[in-house]
Amino acid sequence: MAPPTRVVLVRHGQTALSVERRYSGRGNPPLTEFGVVQAEGAAERVLLESPVAAVVSSPLARARHTAQVIADRLGEGLLGGAVHGGEVLVDDDLIENDFGAWEGLTFAEAKARDPQLHARWLADHSVPAPGGESFTETAARVIAANDRLLARYPGQTVVVVSHVTPIKSLLQHALDVGPQLLFRLHLDLASVSVAEFFPDGGAVVRSVNDTAHLR
Repeated sequence: MAPPTRVVLVRHGQTALSVERRYSGRGNPPLTEFGVVQAEGAAERVLLESPVAAVVSSPLARARHTAQVIADRLGEGLLGGAVHGGEVLVDDDLIENDFGAWEGLTFAEAKARDPQLHARWLADHSVPAPGGESFTETAARVIAANDRLLARYPGQTVVVVSHVTPIKSLLQHALDVGPQLLFRLHLDLASVSVAEFFPDGGAVVRSVNDTAHLR
């Protein structure tokens, strides 16, 4: 019966690697000019979720820039609630999956480089990319980060700016479904998804991949 914590999940805006559909994990490309425009659109969408208690970001530049645009918009005081002065909190556990040696490669290039491992990686989410991190490991740290937010901001709204794999992992967690969701759910750049987490452990997903705010 207690109010849930509302987690607004925002994917970062466009980068050069995302334009070319390349694995972009721990690399740190900046937003493109269009990516900044996308971040501004996401900020307008997030205003609808006010009041917002905190804006929390992955440590990577593309997410932090997107988060800063959102926090600055909230911090203007129009509908910002508890967010003041454009403050962005950073949680390292919200970083993207580590794609290891496949960083910067396309799907086809990674498959050609390591065909057997790539097939195993697609079939078993506990298998990491070469020199990287498995989806299972990513989910564990992202859920831990979410649990900290739920404890810190009970019954409030928190904006989380992150990447494809962490956001999908949290949606998978909220829906209590299997890891196949990672390959069956599409998340656009600067999209917004909303999940609510209740104190008793229950959760509901309110929306997924909202892009109506993008021009």
